[in-house]
Amino acid sequence: MFSIGDFARHGQVSVRMLRHYDAVGLLHPARVDPATGYRFYTAAQLARLNRIVALKELGFTLEQVGRMLEPGPDVVALRGMLALRRAELEQRIADDRARLTEVEARLRIIEKEGVMPDQDVVIKSLPAVRVAESTGVAAGFEPSAISPVIRPLFEGLFSRLEQAGIAIVGPGTAYYEPREDGSVEVHACVPVKAEPDAAPEFSIVDLPALEKVATTVHHGSVAEIGAAWQALGRWVEDNGYRTGAPVREVTLEWTPDPDGWVTELQEPLAPR
Repeated sequence: MFSIGDFARHGQVSVRMLRHYDAVGLLHPARVDPATGYRFYTAAQLARLNRIVALKELGFTLEQVGRMLEPGPDVVALRGMLALRRAELEQRIADDRARLTEVEARLRIIEKEGVMPDQDVVIKSLPAVRVAESTGVAAGFEPSAISPVIRPLFEGLFSRLEQAGIAIVGPGTAYYEPREDGSVEVHACVPVKAEPDAAPEFSIVDLPALEKVATTVHHGSVAEIGAAWQALGRWVEDNGYRTGAPVREVTLEWTPDPDGWVTELQEPLAPR
């Protein structure tokens, strides 16, 4: 038998927690010395301890754990529950990291307030272009909302174009349209030479020509693109214009490392 301290060490829990499990009826000692009150446990009780800890980490209350331990989940079921919990925790960590990236990007924008922007703005016209297009819906304009939508759209579009034998003839373009409920319709497009009815798995449409567009170039991850868009928005207002149509983002260069991306921001102009 193990003393409570040795059992805690083998089970990787605290002595205090073992006493609590005893008090609530989850894990009683195998023997209690009547003279000293010392608790003793057996190696076989580690199996029950492992289930208690695992179920607790899955988010169940100790009361729920007690009910589940009678007769108790089998190893396969427990492993599946743990795998599900791990996936949930990993997603939570990913979401937290994405929010942290957005906060850091917003802080950098704030730090540059009052400083002359270093974005070069070029006005040009854009010809009409035929594109293959896939669309989806994002909850808002935050990068953490857009990225999980736009990436699968492009990946799926590339795959379906390859299956259809349609070649991509230019850089990818994304544009976004706000919806009445506050969500955003996301469009992922790539230029192609194909007829509108070439394939049923995606749309082939013509993006209209634009007579006057303010453009600037952003170098780096789209997680940091907010500063460039804000600088472009200030330029549009300062020069007596307003936005005339959905803005576009054109990927001029793509690398496995997002810090190597080059994106052109295109904001159509109309008189104020």
